[in-house]
Amino acid sequence: GRALNNRIILSYSVDSITFHFTLVHTHLAPLSISPATIGRTLFLFFPRPPPLSPPHNNITMARLFAPWALALLLGAAPSAAFQASVSQPSFACSASSLCSTAEAEAPAATAEPAAKPIQRSRFDRLKANYKGFMNPVNEEFKDFTYDDFASVLETSLVAFNRNDIVKGTVVQYEKAGALIDIGAKSSAYLPLPEAALLQEQTSGIEDLVDLEAVLDFQIISDEDENGQLLVSRKRIQYAAAWEKVTGLQDEDGVFDAEVVAVNRGGAICLVEGLRAFLPGSHLTGRIPDESLVGETLPLKFLEVSQENNKLVVSNRRAVVEAQMSDLSRGDLISGVVLALKPYGAFVQVGGMSGLLHISQISYDRIDDLEKVLAPGDQVKCMIIDHDKVNGRIALSTKTLEPEPGDMLKDPKKVFEMAEQTAAKYHERMEAERVAREEAAKEIGLGLGDDLDDISDMSDNLESVLK
Repeated sequence: GRALNNRIILSYSVDSITFHFTLVHTHLAPLSISPATIGRTLFLFFPRPPPLSPPHNNITMARLFAPWALALLLGAAPSAAFQASVSQPSFACSASSLCSTAEAEAPAATAEPAAKPIQRSRFDRLKANYKGFMNPVNEEFKDFTYDDFASVLETSLVAFNRNDIVKGTVVQYEKAGALIDIGAKSSAYLPLPEAALLQEQTSGIEDLVDLEAVLDFQIISDEDENGQLLVSRKRIQYAAAWEKVTGLQDEDGVFDAEVVAVNRGGAICLVEGLRAFLPGSHLTGRIPDESLVGETLPLKFLEVSQENNKLVVSNRRAVVEAQMSDLSRGDLISGVVLALKPYGAFVQVGGMSGLLHISQISYDRIDDLEKVLAPGDQVKCMIIDHDKVNGRIALSTKTLEPEPGDMLKDPKKVFEMAEQTAAKYHERMEAERVAREEAAKEIGLGLGDDLDDISDMSDNLESVLK
């Protein structure tokens, strides 16, 4: 090693190949280490390497020794006044020992750094190695970048909020739902429980919505991490059903509904897809049992509350109002004995129940009602009173007796002659009515004659007083 003009040139020979390292010292203070010491130190740190084949061994050895030489140089100054300011070392080497000092002393700043290789993406590498068939590529939009795509999304996508009603197209069935295209950046998902208000237990998504069908959907969630929304058809149908039910209640009309289940308190009916409760006390002529499931009954509303999700209906009210409009006192009707009570018998008349009181069965006294009537007996009765508001009717069989006590002696005879006896009863009632009217008229005429006599007496009195 030797020092020359603030430079230290280090030479190292390996197998007749000499490497020259030029270290440029920019500070003018003298170094406190001799070039011979640096050379011996390099020799100790770098043992003789195996021979390398030119030309690549020159560059390899140069790159290996240059950092160590720089480190030794920086650590060799003991003086505090010496602040090592060494630029990045450069080197020049040649395959022979005749490498010129001018080439070795060339400044490192003039060397241009090598260009970095372009880092290709995984897709580019796969594309370069692919040897199969390539589909033709449309080069029309080759300059369309991801930034362009993001700007298009910002201008074309619509903001979707919870509870919004949107149009959507069913594009694909899933295992437990369907994918719906609503114009968002990701297809919305329709779960099976939200596909329809009315569903059978064995219903699949294919039975509830059709592919390519354009329907209304309600958004029921916010976007998840994938940008997907949940939508519902059931909630739209639920709101529409309550709107129809409210309209029926305002009209106070009679409607039909199917019984889908029974319980201890009554029955469950489906009204516009909503579950309504039918109390057993408002079921006319029937007992709420399993035989009632599947039947369609006429109903009217008793209570409607959307806030409390409460819907109560009545079969008796619907039947009574329909039949009571055609019933009047004195009508002859047929019915079936439903039950016996100590105070009388309940008779089913059409779709309603009437009371045949024990005092209205016969003119004779009845000690044991079970000897006269039994549940299931076909009877003919006459309506003697009715309450259209509450749907109650009072019945009688003693008005149909040809002779007092015939219901106890021969009830079959009473029912066979019921039409004739009822006609005679109406004639008798009409005669009694006419007689009452005549009596009232005679009383009115008699009162008129008395008033005339009183008027004459008043006139005579006035004349005497004058």
